[in-house]
Formats: sequence, C-alpha cells, structure tokens
Amino acid sequence: MKLKITSIERQWVNVPFKERHARHLTRENPDWGVFEILRVHSDVGLIGYGETMIYYTWGRVPQEQIDRTIGHSPFEFLWDDKLGCGLQMALFDLAGKAAEVPMYKLIGTKIRDWCPVSWWTNCMSLEDWKAEMREAMSLGYMSAKLKARPWRDFVGDVESLSGIVPSDFRFDADFNSFLRDVSTAAPVLAELEKNPKVNLFETPIPQYDVEGNAQLRRKVTRPIAMHYGSPPIQTAIAAEVCDGFVIGGGAQSVRRQAELAAQFNKPFFLQLVGTGLTTALMLHWGATMTHATWPAISCNEIYADDLILKHLDPHQGYMRVPEEPGLGIEVDEEAIARFKVPDGFAPEPPHNLYKVSWPNGQQVVYPQGHRGAWVDFENGNQPLFHRGVRMDIMPDDGSPEWADLKRRCDEAPVRLS
Repeated sequence: MKLKITSIERQWVNVPFKERHARHLTRENPDWGVFEILRVHSDVGLIGYGETMIYYTWGRVPQEQIDRTIGHSPFEFLWDDKLGCGLQMALFDLAGKAAEVPMYKLIGTKIRDWCPVSWWTNCMSLEDWKAEMREAMSLGYMSAKLKARPWRDFVGDVESLSGIVPSDFRFDADFNSFLRDVSTAAPVLAELEKNPKVNLFETPIPQYDVEGNAQLRRKVTRPIAMHYGSPPIQTAIAAEVCDGFVIGGGAQSVRRQAELAAQFNKPFFLQLVGTGLTTALMLHWGATMTHATWPAISCNEIYADDLILKHLDPHQGYMRVPEEPGLGIEVDEEAIARFKVPDGFAPEPPHNLYKVSWPNGQQVVYPQGHRGAWVDFENGNQPLFHRGVRMDIMPDDGSPEWADLKRRCDEAPVRLS
C-alpha cells in the first residue's frame, strides 16, 4: 500500500487516578495522569494513535520529529527512537493498520499468545494495600509489584497481604535503592525470603554499587532485578550483579536490550507505563521476546479510565496479545475529549503533610513531594525498614497550626517532641 502521513494532532489529557492512588501516589507523582495523545492521519483515511506520559517518559515528542514525518510513509521511521514515545507508538499503530497485521508481526516472531502481567501499586497504608490486592485478584492478576519504602513496615505488611491472596499469588518488591548497602539489605531480604509468596527483589541497593550487589546476590535466594544499563551491561554480566533486568524505552532500545538479555539467558520484565494504549504496545513486545518471562508492568490499573473502549483483561495472571491490526485496540475518543487539558498543564499537588512514626515514639513530619521523606531517608538520616514504622497523611485542616507546620516542613523535616 502507498501510504503517506498527512497531518498529526497533539492533545493533552489529564486522566484521573483511582481513589487509592489519588490518595497515595500523588505524594510524589501528582502528574502521572498527564498524557499527550497523538493522532497520525494518513492519505488513505487510517489513523494511528499513540500516547506520551508527559512527566514520566523515555522521550517526549519534539516538534521537529512531527515535521519530518509529514508527507512520508510511517514505515520509514518505525525504529527511530528520536521520534519520542507517543509518535513512535502511533506510527507502529498506523503501519500495522495499513499492512492489516497486528503490531507484533512488524517487530518479530510471535512466541506466545498470552503475556504475564503484574499489578502495580505505590506504597500505601496496609488497609489500602489490602483493598488493592482484592481488586487485583478480582480482575485476574496473580502477582503484584509493591513499592517497598522505609517509612512503612514492609515486611509486616507483606506478611499481612499474604494472608488474603491464594498460595500461587506472588509479590515483587521494588526498593528503589532504599536499602542503601549490603549490611542493611541482607537482614531485611532474609526476613522477606521466609515468605514463599515473595518472588523477586528489584534494585534493593544502588545499582552503581557493583561489588555490593554482587555480594548481596550471593546472600539471597530470590532473583534480583536491575534496570538495564546501570551498571553497563558488560559490567552487570561479568560481575554477576543480578539475575535479570527491567527493560523499557523506545523501540530500538527495547529490542537491543531484549536481544542482549536473551544472549546471556537473563529473564526480564517489560516496564512501559501508561494507559490501555501503552499496555497494548507492551503486549506486542512481550509476544515476540523469548526472555520476557517475568510479569510485565504498565500501571494501567492506577487510572479511573484506560482510554480504550474494551479493557485489556488479564486471566489468571496473563493478558491475551491483541490480534487486530496495529495496536489492536479501539481508542475511546469520548474519554479523550472528557479529560482534555491545555498544553503544558501540571496538576496541583495535594495539600498534605506526611507524618512518619516509629514504635519508640519518634515522629517526623515531611512536606509533599520527593524532596520530603524520599530525600531524608535516601540520605540516611532516618532508620530504615523498622518493624512497626508507619506513615500517616495530615491533610490541610485550614488551621494556623497546620499552616505553621507546613512552613517549617518546607524548610526542613520537622521532628515532633
């Protein structure tokens, strides 16, 4: 088919979070609901759709990339990561529709009809985490990736969660380096390993600590996953720092990472974050990659709407790979219109403070955002992963006392007497 791109529309949307994620995820990422939707129009009437998660993406779409594709075939550009996330996705969608084949046939040989997928949740109160697991199971998920944070009793919370899921449900723990070093990490991971439902540890200590990660891997029995590229793949393999990888990014990058992981016989999970559009894209990649055997992450269940007309439902922990042309999904234009926001939109963060309490009575209050608890714990200023530690939300009650506490927190964490 002779096919040319005639025009490209760009539209920003702010997709609302589900209630629990609106309560907890917004502490650090209030802008994760902001997307740019791209519609790539062609001279044969076909439209390719893509999305860019504006404030959390491997690449925004530069206007010069929009300009260079107009008047050309989408097949000229598919593997060029300079396009940016949403434009590259839309070109694959358009190319698949033009060729009348699902996207996976454009990128490789299909090796599986069903891809393993995982629920994702930021750190929450135990009560909300339990509600998350119940929702996950009701929708057909059989694993969950949990954000392990030092201001919550992660070991105790996972023990409690294990009591409400079936015996074959699995938990992956993502520490984002908060265990800091081997001496801190080893006893915490040893406690978690007593739980047969704990499946995998992601980035327990900083990935640049090559010797530390190699030591830690020899001390634990569960697989350790690290984001591909840090340390460089040559170092990661030679030093045996991990058992597998977290892979994401643009088409060329994903393909190269997956091929090298396969050559070294390293499993990985895909992590491509977005709504139903990105989830479909992820399934096409997973269908063609031999070592994409760990449950993939798209975070699509954190949103109140997935922007597609037919939800991609898991079944016993797996999602069916779409078989319709392109991404294989139908975009919900009404939802896109409903959530439209001006270009450059950034949501207002919640008016909250966050109090961390330890069993010994110590209490520290933090402001909203990464500069709060995240930085203080990351810098080693507070105890890590103590049993019984908890974080409570302190919403703005309009009082002078709250306003004064916020003013003090904006300067530095406030230790309560």
